[in-house]
Amino acid sequence: MSDSLSISLTGITDLPPGKIAAIVTSLEMFAAPPVRPDPPGLDGFSLEPIGRDDTTRYLAIYRLLGERWMWFSRLVKPVSEIEALLADPAIEFYAVRHEGQDVGLLELDFRVVGEGELAFFGLADHVVGKGGGRWLMNRALAKAWAKPISRFWVHTCTLDHQGAPEFYQRSGFKVFKRSVEVDDDPRLKGHMRLDSVAHHPVIA
Repeated sequence: MSDSLSISLTGITDLPPGKIAAIVTSLEMFAAPPVRPDPPGLDGFSLEPIGRDDTTRYLAIYRLLGERWMWFSRLVKPVSEIEALLADPAIEFYAVRHEGQDVGLLELDFRVVGEGELAFFGLADHVVGKGGGRWLMNRALAKAWAKPISRFWVHTCTLDHQGAPEFYQRSGFKVFKRSVEVDDDPRLKGHMRLDSVAHHPVIA
């Protein structure tokens, strides 16, 4: 199969079986936005650094979120690459804790000098709607802008939560680019369960 695909800009482009596609929206900010208060009733939430050698925990949290929203970029990497990422001091990894369980992930990437990327940001389904998203974003923004950066950015896509772009814009990010991303369906490669991401059916 060819690795190239011509996409029509005025109509529908059929994908070969085994491929997935998404519209990616990239957003950025160039200064810390006004601080927003945490929602009430979130005393049960906490943020805990993930150990630099705790690959198993990191991947477990990533899979918890990824099998709902088609996060797979980490799942298709060799474990050695994940270990190298966790060991990189320019990337920060945090587990969101709620009632004694890991329920979310915050990953901040500062490998580009003067910039920060909100690389991964998510919560498990059973804690969504409790105000945890705003709580977590407040901490992400505080940690990012405590660094010597002049730009903080994030991208989301149409496979993610449909409210993500609006949430990021409410948080102070502004859209600057849209892209089309095409890749192999990770479920057909054995990286995710075949029944995961039910809103995006497998076409083999």
